[in-house]
Amino acid sequence: MTTTLNFQPTKFITSAANIRQLPEDTGVEIAFAGRSNAGKSSALNTLTRQKSLARTSKTPGRTQLINVFEVAPQKRLIDLPGYGYAKVPLAVKEKWQLALSEYLQHRKSLRGLVLLMDIRHPYRDTDQELLHWATNCSIPVLVLLTKADKLKSGQRKATLLKAREAALVFGDNVHVEVFSSLNQLGLEQVERILSGWLNQAEEDTTESSEANVEQ
Repeated sequence: MTTTLNFQPTKFITSAANIRQLPEDTGVEIAFAGRSNAGKSSALNTLTRQKSLARTSKTPGRTQLINVFEVAPQKRLIDLPGYGYAKVPLAVKEKWQLALSEYLQHRKSLRGLVLLMDIRHPYRDTDQELLHWATNCSIPVLVLLTKADKLKSGQRKATLLKAREAALVFGDNVHVEVFSSLNQLGLEQVERILSGWLNQAEEDTTESSEANVEQ
């Protein structure tokens, strides 16, 4: 049985313009990705029970850096730059899209991806590109259908079922849940899944170390 981690002590570590400015590539990282208006910052604040750990903005796309948060030693949450919405110069957009791409392709400590989509507009083109990339690399993905409070219960359940059916084409490594920062809908599931990823990776490291000692 997975021990649920306490995410409340999570603290901000640093912001980086590219992967070369990130902390040492050791331990375990779970990345949060999504369109600029998908509610990543709100989700991180809800998960950690902190009002302003991740800065929220009324103007989507303001976050152009990779933000690093430490849950516990060697366990980090990564807030990746939002994509697909922001009205910024093309050169700026390309720069932070490159940072996102570099991180996803080269960061060895990445063990899971939380992909946030507005429940009213799921599976946009870039969302699907990220899903294909992650599944091809055997990275487990938690798709969060955010702003679930915007839909009535029946519509919410129907949308979740459709989203889960759509996820089947990406294989067994994709899990879909509804989420609302406003009323904390889905929070327990998020805590459980993320704790499982972080703890399992820790167990794998311990087993590997023990095997090396035996040899």
